[in-house]
Amino acid sequence: MSTGEFDIHLQELRRGTIVLACLTLLSTPGYGYGLLEDLERIGFATDANTLYPLLRRLEKQGYLVSEWNTDEARPRKFYQTSDAGKRLEQALITEWRELNAAFSTLNDPAGPHAEEN
Repeated sequence: MSTGEFDIHLQELRRGTIVLACLTLLSTPGYGYGLLEDLERIGFATDANTLYPLLRRLEKQGYLVSEWNTDEARPRKFYQTSDAGKRLEQALITEWRELNAAFSTLNDPAGPHAEEN
């Protein structure tokens, strides 16, 4: 099997992690291109065609707030995690930790069915 066959599944897995990464990184204001660079630097590489619609959707849902900065030559829209976004971030982190613990039991040498034997 080539990695191309896995691409859609890898995309699905990453989609949710990008939401959490954005909510976390945007606890301090950031703009789209800078966020793309930060995500790539820490291992959450994505492209602009994925990120910008995500930012707009999270803002529409109330998880991000935005403000235009026109102080520099090029105006930039800065996003920041809202209070609702911080609550979502915490819920996603809790769920991530629970899923990680569940996956850890799958890799336990005794196996997930150890208590059944």
